[in-house]
Amino acid sequence: MGGSTRSPGILCFIPHKSRYQRLSQRMLDLSGDRGVLKDVIQEGSGELVTPDASVLVKYSGYLEHMDKPFDSNCFRKTPRLMKLGEDITLWGMELGLLSMRRGEVARFLFKPTYAYGMLGCPPLIPPNTTVLFEIELLDFLDSAESDKFCVLSAEQQDQFPLQKVLKVAATEREFGNYLFRQNRFYDAKVRYKRALLLLHRRSAPAEEQLLVETAKLLVLLNLSYTYLKLERPTMALRYGEQALVIDQKNTKALFRCGQACLLMTEYQKARDFLVRAQKEQPFNHDINNELKKLSSYYRDYLGKEKEMCHRMFAPGEHGSTVGEN
Repeated sequence: MGGSTRSPGILCFIPHKSRYQRLSQRMLDLSGDRGVLKDVIQEGSGELVTPDASVLVKYSGYLEHMDKPFDSNCFRKTPRLMKLGEDITLWGMELGLLSMRRGEVARFLFKPTYAYGMLGCPPLIPPNTTVLFEIELLDFLDSAESDKFCVLSAEQQDQFPLQKVLKVAATEREFGNYLFRQNRFYDAKVRYKRALLLLHRRSAPAEEQLLVETAKLLVLLNLSYTYLKLERPTMALRYGEQALVIDQKNTKALFRCGQACLLMTEYQKARDFLVRAQKEQPFNHDINNELKKLSSYYRDYLGKEKEMCHRMFAPGEHGSTVGEN
């Protein structure tokens, strides 16, 4: 008896891929073992982050089944500067940052080996967990070269070309600027002074001296402003006047000196500096407002002087004047 035989149907079970698994299929493998995967959201520009750099980043870390980040610094008005290898402890994040350029926004998947390991980080991170980080690289500064250079003796530093000194001084000033923006004025002052010391030590041929003086001017202006923030007007005036030795018509230097003298209640000197600044920039609102403030303070000062003199020489209760026996 003929007849056909039909083999029983085979049910193939195809596991459902998770969201992170689907995402990983179109991501770039940075680590070579698919432990660190990257997807660029917004291209950056310039050089790649250098090893040992300090980075300024916004980041948020997510678990696969959570909409809200388990870790983020995006709520901060000014993120803090973090040094690779010291402040950044996730191996995956360090590898990811080394692949980024300024202004870049990227999404990364870190396998447990490159994140929180087999044990996780209870209670937030379960054991053996892949995490996703979205990172925006705002800026980075490479201080490794600067730190090594600054510990050398003056004789050793003199062996390097001028461009090296200018580069290191510029890095120190950039660090100072970052600290200043964070209102860490004392720390900013330390960085600015390191830059100024490097530039003061360096003697350059006449044809290169202009480069040194230009770099000095920027640092002196920053120091003058920083000392105003530290409420030390005498030092602010000192550095402002040193800036004027380099550029006697520099508006910022004249303005800072005027502000310092106003705080010191040296009203005539303040007026002289501010009028010179106004001559350079007649429509500068900050300068004009400072002159108005000076005028108001000076009127109050004269009024108090007049009142004091009146009290000193006014008749006493019995008709005698101060100073009579």
